[in-house]
Amino acid sequence: MVPGVSEETSTTVDAPVDDKAHIRHKLDFTDAEWITSTEDDDEPGVEIAFVDGYIGMRNGAEPEGPVLVFTPEEWDAFVAGAKDGEFDEP
Repeated sequence: MVPGVSEETSTTVDAPVDDKAHIRHKLDFTDAEWITSTEDDDEPGVEIAFVDGYIGMRNGAEPEGPVLVFTPEEWDAFVAGAKDGEFDEP
């Protein structure tokens, strides 16, 4: 159950998952120029990089960790949602 959402209105959507498996092996983020979300070197935040028409996002505290991959359309939707407060805490 999701806080603030009644079980009557909560639904499960069986949408296909697109993990970019078809393109992930072709993207090389090794020499990517990573842009950090913060200027504080002691507090590494989220980092993004643009590679071959895709956007990669990783945890700056774990640069060798996994990279989330977004299409430009997905990235635009994410940024628009962030600007609109979609991810703000209630």
